[in-house]
Amino acid sequence: MEADHAYAFASDNTSGIAPPAWAALQEANASTVGSYGDDPYTEEACQRLREFFEHDALQVFFVFNGTAANALALSAICQGYHAIIAHEKAHIMTDECGAPEHFTGGAKILPCPGEHAKLTPAVVENAVAKRRDLHFPKPRALSLTQATEFGTTYEKGEMEALSQCAQSLGLRVHLDGARFTHALVHHDLSPADLSWRVGVDVMSLGLTKLGAGVGEAVLFFDADLAQEFDYRCKQAGQLASKMRILTATWCGLLRDDAWRALATEANAKATQLRQRLGEIPGIELLFPTEANAVFARFPAIVHEGLQAKGWHYYELAGVGDARLMCSWATTQDHIDAFISDVNALIDR
Repeated sequence: MEADHAYAFASDNTSGIAPPAWAALQEANASTVGSYGDDPYTEEACQRLREFFEHDALQVFFVFNGTAANALALSAICQGYHAIIAHEKAHIMTDECGAPEHFTGGAKILPCPGEHAKLTPAVVENAVAKRRDLHFPKPRALSLTQATEFGTTYEKGEMEALSQCAQSLGLRVHLDGARFTHALVHHDLSPADLSWRVGVDVMSLGLTKLGAGVGEAVLFFDADLAQEFDYRCKQAGQLASKMRILTATWCGLLRDDAWRALATEANAKATQLRQRLGEIPGIELLFPTEANAVFARFPAIVHEGLQAKGWHYYELAGVGDARLMCSWATTQDHIDAFISDVNALIDR
């Protein structure tokens, strides 16, 4: 099997840089400009994000990856004696090697259950109510993920309810938006309508999985939280010297709404993949497909056979439960080849 096919559904990280981002990167690479963010590409990226979110006072900081974005964003909210409420499957809980705890100086993450990797106000209230005494970390932040680790999304009303709940409990709202653009096109809403207008205080915005090269953005809708955040980034080793190489790809994706076409295509490919898997007897589909991920439970013979044929995918929901990610680079050929192999294994 060609490597391109083998990793087609492993992750949206396995795809390369999307053409609009690549063109902007080539443009920036040919320039000689200031360093550490004092360049026209970083300035453009920041301004385009303010326009994207319809928020003139938006404070924008670029870091190298999502772990740094989440951890540093939470460190602007929490002290070491605080607690962060998050879903038990949240990336900050399962995949960031204790970075949020490290950069907050020891804040404790309180993992909470929720169907389809989503939290509800009742669950948040229960997490806060369990302990209110001085001997337990004080809840300070609510961290939500859009789209979630299981490929589901929060609707606008759900976000509003959670933010109102958080506010009533004295919590600030952090949003992990590694696949935020995919949620936007699913709900056909503006970025503002799924962020600060529904009560988000700070978010980590990722375009890497959409088709950028390297880098995530930390966005503060509450400017007070951003005080001296540039020092946090520098101390954490997150200040890029050739910042334009990081931010130029963002310019390419934000110009002419290129991001929308890429996210729409990835979502559409995931929808098609889900539909075709659903037509195969013996395949159980897990969770709604509301972004660019499909979760499916394969019989053991199919799972083992796909592994033997060289297909790569993650088993985030359990052994044999495949997470199949689509991206801007997913082709019809990828889907056809995968479905063909699944059908052949089912018929054995």
